[in-house]
Amino acid sequence: MEDPLDPLTADLPAAKPGRRGARMSPEARKSDLLARAIEYFSEEGFDGGTRALARRTGITQPLIYRYFPSKEDLINAVYEAVYLSQWKDDWTAQLCDRKVPLPERLTDFYHDYTRTIFNRTWMRIFFFAGLKGLDINTRYINRVISHLLVPICRETRAHLGLPSDGPVTESEIELVWVMHGAIFYQGIREHVYGLPGQIDHDRTAAVAIRMFLAVAETDFPAAMTSPLTEA
Repeated sequence: MEDPLDPLTADLPAAKPGRRGARMSPEARKSDLLARAIEYFSEEGFDGGTRALARRTGITQPLIYRYFPSKEDLINAVYEAVYLSQWKDDWTAQLCDRKVPLPERLTDFYHDYTRTIFNRTWMRIFFFAGLKGLDINTRYINRVISHLLVPICRETRAHLGLPSDGPVTESEIELVWVMHGAIFYQGIREHVYGLPGQIDHDRTAAVAIRMFLAVAETDFPAAMTSPLTEA
């Protein structure tokens, strides 16, 4: 069921059963179809074709193809609506603002980031796309690495008094992934596994950040000398 508080679907028209003769502008119709597809994929995954989508949402298959010529076009539109539209370009700048101590920067960033992605639609579509082998996950993860993890690596170097220039190694990125993954997993627990209980995301992030910074003091210098560098 669509979460009425989910920011990813709140800005899109509510998905309602199709009504013969209903008048909608092409832009509104396409947005309505996209909202229905997002709701469907977040609940059922990507195994079903457009025929199943049409049957589930009460619209015709030809109407889907009028606005999305292929399932790939529809999935790309879902990616843009669910992931790209939620991405904030100032996250990288926020992480790199050395006027603010790094622990505070990381805390503020993850406070905002988790509130952006920790919702049922975002997490379930990401999970289903990974199981299906779609490139939604690859595209998003590459963005996370280049725009978030690599900058965090460089800022961690600076925080520790290490040279912050030069290529970032895969070993450094892996250290940051441990922190990022621990925080991300809380969203999986809540919206994919549906585990009972209230999760304090800010507290979890704070613990993960403290653990990362403590480990970084001893492990980052060695990680910087790894022969495996980012592409």
